[in-house]
Amino acid sequence: QVQLVESGGGLVQAGGSLRLSCAASGSIFRINVMGWYRQAPGKQRELIAAILRDDNTNYGDSVKGRFTISRDNAENTVFLQMNNLNTEDTAVYYCAADVAGKNYWGKGTLVTVSL
Repeated sequence: QVQLVESGGGLVQAGGSLRLSCAASGSIFRINVMGWYRQAPGKQRELIAAILRDDNTNYGDSVKGRFTISRDNAENTVFLQMNNLNTEDTAVYYCAADVAGKNYWGKGTLVTVSL
């Protein structure tokens, strides 16, 4: 099993930046892909960024060019650097890990972007 704990959410003004962290523990050697999802009020959860074992990354169109996913293998942590935030980025952000096709989830961290 894999345990994930997100941190770094909070309130930020539009145009500002935040960095989210996701600390992984457990059977981390089995993780194939780690990703960040978000769910805004009244909307479905969407994948916004993913990083593969070979460090290739993918981004959703809504965040491309503004968000960057990265990781620190020594700390078993994945980051999401979010720049130029706007009010549409307000959501609960979840970290997820894919292990042989099964997703493990963190509890989420709330990001609120104000005008």
